[in-house]
Amino acid sequence: MTIDQSMLNSLSAALVEIAERAGREILTVYGTGFDVRTKRDASPVTEADERAEKLILKALAEVAPEIPVIAEESVAEGRIPKIEGAPFFLVDPLDGTKEFVSRNGEFTVNIALVEKSAPLVGAIHVPVLEESYWCDGNGDAWRRRGARDSERIRCRKPGDGLVVVASRSHRDSKTDAFLEKFKIKEQISAGSSIKFCRVAEGAADLYPRLGRTMEWDVAAGHAIVNAAGGSVTTVDNEPFTYGKPDFANPFFVVRGLQSESDPT
Repeated sequence: MTIDQSMLNSLSAALVEIAERAGREILTVYGTGFDVRTKRDASPVTEADERAEKLILKALAEVAPEIPVIAEESVAEGRIPKIEGAPFFLVDPLDGTKEFVSRNGEFTVNIALVEKSAPLVGAIHVPVLEESYWCDGNGDAWRRRGARDSERIRCRKPGDGLVVVASRSHRDSKTDAFLEKFKIKEQISAGSSIKFCRVAEGAADLYPRLGRTMEWDVAAGHAIVNAAGGSVTTVDNEPFTYGKPDFANPFFVVRGLQSESDPT
């Protein structure tokens, strides 16, 4: 199938609304004494992950039944539809389950549409902060906080030194070694795909990830950063693509606008 401009705009709006609905579903579990189980890959999963994914899958089937969905919890259970080069959705119903379990609020809902190995549009919702980030079919990136009006966002060009955002739960020595070649004036930590949002809105300039991630962790943020003027590449500055056989990612770097402080 071919996704035209009209369909792209319609899907963009739908993804934001679905992500926000899933966020509200997650919050019904967040304040309870939920159980935490361990999946086959040793990562945690909760009732909130499963309820959010169920809601998202049902909603996507209603708005775009012809587009297959690759969703984290479904993949974990072996339910993987064939994509065969066609457009597909990537869904992480609760990105940052460790942050959810620790109740620090830094978890998100991620939904993206991928075509020809690239993310076309994506939506990220931060339930606790009531923040939504997305990109539309026209190539613009947006943010909405609570009941405020939506506003366009843009990566910034940094001045004297970079603001780096790094993983709160997965920071390691490889990341520290990578950052040694940059002129850095500040480092901040955040969980989940919030890090992509911080680069897209101009609150940070660089986010390196030198650890294991999956495509559903990254696609929505990638689309939003692209629309905001930034980039997502491998650490070797090669294109970052989707639809890989096992959906596992190489290490990557998220950049805002380039500056003299960036050696690449």
